[in-house]
Amino acid sequence: MKEYKYKINGNTYNVSIGDIVDNMTEVLVNGTPYKVELEKQKSPVTVVAPHRPSAAPRTASGEKVVAKATADGGSYAVKAPLPGTILSINVKVGDTVKASDTVVVLEAMKMENAIHAGKDGKVTAISVAAGDAVLEGAVLISIG
Repeated sequence: MKEYKYKINGNTYNVSIGDIVDNMTEVLVNGTPYKVELEKQKSPVTVVAPHRPSAAPRTASGEKVVAKATADGGSYAVKAPLPGTILSINVKVGDTVKASDTVVVLEAMKMENAIHAGKDGKVTAISVAAGDAVLEGAVLISIG
């Protein structure tokens, strides 16, 4: 039993508290036993606000900027492997690239993904800009 001394309105009380079992305990106050039932404590409820994704970029006319998958026109197309947002473009039209060069950085699911050229050649076209939202299979860069 735990023992405590309390002074209330000038009167001293010796209080002993026994073990708590199923919210019940025995308390001795100046030698007088009492059966005490404790209130069940309510666990606090934590409300978590869901994460709201940022809005897709929009054009001057207010339309969403989303690049969709298109048919390639004869040259090799570097395509988006998954939907996401273009963070940076590391090449420009006319640059010579190796297959292992990172040409675009794509953010998807809060992770940065380095998109490689996949083929040696010269960049003939860039179909996206930084900040664009793209769908899976969208052509990012064309290599000739």
